[in-house]
Parts: sequence; structure tokens; C-alpha cells
Amino acid sequence: MAVDCLHGSAPVLQAAGRWLLPLVVPASCVVWMLLFFPSPPPEVVVGRESFQPSITLPGQRASVDDTPPPPEHGEMIGSSPPPPSHSPPPPQARKERPARSEKPTAATDRCAGRYIYIHELPSRFNSDLLRDCRSLSEWTDMCRHIANAGMGPRLTRTGGVFPATGWFDTNQFTLEVIFHGRMRQYGCLTADASRAAAVYVPYYAGLDVGRYLWGFSNSVRDALSEDLVEWLRSSPAWAAQGGRDHFLVGGRIAWDFRREDGKGSQWGSRLLLLPEAMNMTALVIEASPWHGNDVGVPYPTYFHPWRAGDVAAWQRTVRRAQRPWLFAFAGGGRGKDDGGVRDHIIGQCARSRRCGLLRCGARGRRSNCYDPGNVMRLLKSAAFCLQPRGDSYTRRSVFDAILAGCVPVFFHPGTAYAQYRWHLPADHSRYSVFIPEDGVRNGTVKVEHVLRRFGAADVAAMREEVIRMIPTVVYRDPRAPAAPGRFRDAVDVAVDGVIERVGRIKQRLPPGDEDDGEHQWDAYFDKQ
Repeated sequence: MAVDCLHGSAPVLQAAGRWLLPLVVPASCVVWMLLFFPSPPPEVVVGRESFQPSITLPGQRASVDDTPPPPEHGEMIGSSPPPPSHSPPPPQARKERPARSEKPTAATDRCAGRYIYIHELPSRFNSDLLRDCRSLSEWTDMCRHIANAGMGPRLTRTGGVFPATGWFDTNQFTLEVIFHGRMRQYGCLTADASRAAAVYVPYYAGLDVGRYLWGFSNSVRDALSEDLVEWLRSSPAWAAQGGRDHFLVGGRIAWDFRREDGKGSQWGSRLLLLPEAMNMTALVIEASPWHGNDVGVPYPTYFHPWRAGDVAAWQRTVRRAQRPWLFAFAGGGRGKDDGGVRDHIIGQCARSRRCGLLRCGARGRRSNCYDPGNVMRLLKSAAFCLQPRGDSYTRRSVFDAILAGCVPVFFHPGTAYAQYRWHLPADHSRYSVFIPEDGVRNGTVKVEHVLRRFGAADVAAMREEVIRMIPTVVYRDPRAPAAPGRFRDAVDVAVDGVIERVGRIKQRLPPGDEDDGEHQWDAYFDKQ
């Protein structure tokens, strides 16, 4: 029975095979394609701005134009980059597309809250003074020093002390010209005073009063400053805040602008005692510890770098410098003007085999303390640089020492600690040594003995902090345009300080932070 059934179904099978056979070949091809050509994985979208580590390998130099954003205060230019992480960076999350109903966000204004308005003063307040440069000083040829945007002649023949570019024979009283040039290149200028966080007044106050220090009447000394405040009062920008958002730069010490007629003084002008000027902020190379509207900013040094790479190169130079002297002093005596402190310091240095001395007034070309090469050659050769008071509380040599990577030694807080709070670290022990001058004056303190107590590691740490400070105490070449990668210099720090100060004034708050320790040194000034 079964055999019969099979024989009966044979014709059916033969007929089915005839129409199934053509389907076998395509089916076989599909099977082979699935076996050898698997389906691709889901597509992964990779953004163009994916993580791109930028690491400078040893022996390579990073491109100057590709420098990172300007470092904050205390960050060192030219330091080695941090080592790369051994673990890969996390993948970037895919950004969700906004719904069509959402409007794209407006571009962020990078200058919001940072705009500066510059008064277009008549030329008699600035450029006319430069044109009449021979009248600016009775003893110094200021015409050569106002060259190169106030930086002075370029330094060339220096015996290898300085690099080939960025160094100038800068006079300490040309800050107003340098600052004005830098402000012209400020990246957030506005022609609308109502948008400005602060208003800059480019009056060359120090150059003005320097013409009349000797042999002129007080009315002549005050004429241009009184003319200035009258001009400012009539300007629309003044009316908004009564000048409380205005600032100016005086390239001399505050005392040159604070003549007190009641005491019969015949020195300087009364600029900072005028009611209008008392509303403004004055940036001066030495501020008064008793008046709140003037703020100390660094003296100009010989170094005016164009870009961050110039600063980094100099930092490497002073970091590698050989320093055979434990301590050094460059300057002259002051007799009894400072209680004899300078004379005691010079005497101690001259008697020590571990002190380098460049004494002003000594004979010989190498003893010329007004030669930038001589000064910097000495300061680069010492671990510590002695900084007693100058003709006033401060002296330019403080910033020359910092530029040389030399740890400054102060004898009075008015020389730095109570002056440059925007530019120097609040913790002065990180970068300097303080020796009260009373002990030096009465002979109970030997400077060398104090300095020898610091171990090599402590000295190295202080020196490194000093080297880190270099960018924020030098003034960039005022001809360098504002551009990404420019380092943060003394002008940038000062403008930030002014903006913060004006902001507090507008909020009816005290101009400075009451907790910044500015009164901790009052006892030293009360004794004067």
C-alpha cells in the first residue's frame, strides 16, 4: 500500500521540482551574502570639534600665535604643560537639536561689563607736551625717552645681558605715554560713554608737573590741571557719575600731585586735591597710604615684550641664571634722609664677601648705576636683592629685581606691600623677605645672617614665585595690537582693578575690600 502511494505521488513531485528549481539559486546567493557580508553597525555621529589634545613635546616650540588664553594672576607663562592623562577623554555627548520653535541664543558679548570709554582730550593735555619735550625736564633729555611710544631708545649693545628684542632704556616717568598707547589697543573700547564700565582720561599729569618743579609759581604748576577739570565738568560723560567712574594715570608719586599750600609747600601741583579729581581714581607709581582715591601701579621697567613667547623666553633665561651672590644692592646713599638705613645697608654689603654692590656715584663705566646693562647684570647674579626706601617710600629697582628673578628684601611696608595690592600677591612671604629697618638702623640686625637662614628649597620656591609674577608687572609694547594669546600685563591688571573699583562705587560700596589687610601696616606709617 505504501509503495503504491509513493508511485502515485511521483508525478506530483516531478512537477513541483520543475517550478522550485529556479528559486534555489537566488536563495543560495542570499544565504552566502548574509554569511560573508554582515550588516553595518548603527552610524555614530562625530562632531568636527571633537577633543583635540594640544601637547608640546620636549624639544618642540609652540606657535606664538596659537598660545592659550591669557593666564590669570599668578600663572606662569612658559611653564611646562601638564602630563597627558593615561585614560582616554570621555566621548562628547551628541548635542540635541533645538525644537524648530526655539530661537537661537544671541552671541555672548565678550566685552560686557568691560568696556572703556576714552576721552578725546584737546592736545594741550597730552600730545602737545610731547612735542615740547625739551621742556619736560631740566636735567634729563626726555625727547629720547618718549621715543618708541614712551619706551625710549632700544637697547642693543648690552654685552649679552638682554635679548635682541623687547628691551628699551625706559625712563621711570614715562608711564603716562606707555599707558595711553596701551589703552588705544585695549580690546573693549566703546564710543558710547553710557556703555562704559570706566572712563579713561589721557592727561599726562606727571609730564605736566615735571616742567615746573623748580623756579615757578604755584599758579603756573596748577594751570593745566585746573583747565582739565573744567573741561571734564563740561563733558556729557562726566555728568553721569560726577567723575566717579573716571580714572587717570600719573607717572610720578602721589606726593607730586598733593601740594598743601597751607604748609607753604612749593613742590608739585594740587591735582589730586581738586574736588573733581578726588572723585576719580588715580593710578600712580606710588600711592598715598592716607588717601583712598589713588592706587599704586608698577614702575615701568626696561622690558616691553610684544607677545607671550617673549615673556616665556625671558622667564627661562632668569630661571637658569647663575647666582653667585647671596644678596646684592644697586643704589646710592641717602645720608640722614631715611634715618641712615641705606648707608647701613651699603656698609653691610661692602663688608660681606657674599654681597654684590653697584654703588651710584662710584667711578668707572661698570659702576654706572644708570646703565640698564649694569643694573640687570648684577640683579640676575643674586638670590636676594635689597630694596630699602628710595627718595620716597618706593623705588623702581623693586620691579627691576622681579624682572631679574631676584627675591626682593624690603625694610619698610610702604615700598611694596601697602602699594601694589593689585599686582603683587597678598601673602608677601611667598615672594619676598621683610626685615624691619629699625633693627638695621640700630645695628642689631645683620642682613646676611637673616638671609642665610633660608634653605635652598625655600629660596627656590620664592624665586619661582617671583618669576611667575613677571608678566603682570611689565608693560607690553604699546604698539602691539590686541589679539588672542596676548599675555596679561600690568595694564590689564590695572584696568581690571579699576573696573571692579568703579563697580563697587556705583553700588555705593567702599571702593576697596575692607578685609584686604590694607591697614595692617599703619603703625609703620604713623611713626613717620
